[in-house]
Amino acid sequence: MILKLLSALLLMLSIAQESRAACRVVRHLDTDYAVCDVDPRVASLRVFHADESGRAYGGFTALKTDLLREQTRLDFGMNGGMYEKDLSPVGLLVIDGIERKPIAAGEGWGNFYLRPNGIFALRDGTAIVRETQAYRRTMTATPDFATQSGPMLVIDGTIHPAFKPNSDSLQVRNAVGVDPGGVVHFAISLSPVRFHDIATLFRDSLGCPNALFLDGHISSLYAPEIGRIDETYPMGPIIAVTTPMWHGAGSSRATP
Repeated sequence: MILKLLSALLLMLSIAQESRAACRVVRHLDTDYAVCDVDPRVASLRVFHADESGRAYGGFTALKTDLLREQTRLDFGMNGGMYEKDLSPVGLLVIDGIERKPIAAGEGWGNFYLRPNGIFALRDGTAIVRETQAYRRTMTATPDFATQSGPMLVIDGTIHPAFKPNSDSLQVRNAVGVDPGGVVHFAISLSPVRFHDIATLFRDSLGCPNALFLDGHISSLYAPEIGRIDETYPMGPIIAVTTPMWHGAGSSRATP
């Protein structure tokens, strides 16, 4: 009996370890990036925005506190798309299979509208990054989770045509891409970089044929294993990996 219990415990620990985001530092074009890799087939990867009262979390601390009430641990988090002054998303937001805000298809000012922009979506353990118009043409069912941002960094293996290798626009930037094996890669630069620089990181170093810019300047990361718990700026949508704690089960919560 003791051996069976020990084996079960070791199996649970193994599954928990696999379910977390694996974070590391990657050097690319003389710049360091924190890169976190997540396999959505085994990790609980999802998008968060607001608590049950409808109030936007605005940061990792509020999200972590809310999750703890449900006996769930926050393992990884990153700001997950652009937002308005009231922290509402600029574009598409889908949480728990419910569309909270539709795709933003109009014109506007800023990086979000530097076409093409794109969508990060999750459905049944599969993640995609897709240019917005391609997403609208090909997505036949509502995903479990989705967030819209922009611009796309890499589109079908090609760097966004507006990006210049010698641009003087330097910011701390973060983004997401999915490699051909289905692993999701999140990256944040550890110093200011060009759009072109982070785009080539995803295409050439991380092997992602499509990658989506999430934001710049306010870019934030929650990755305790590498000593990053950012709380400098407020944020709207948050992409996160969570794990149920041993003394309680995870919740199938519905966020308003």
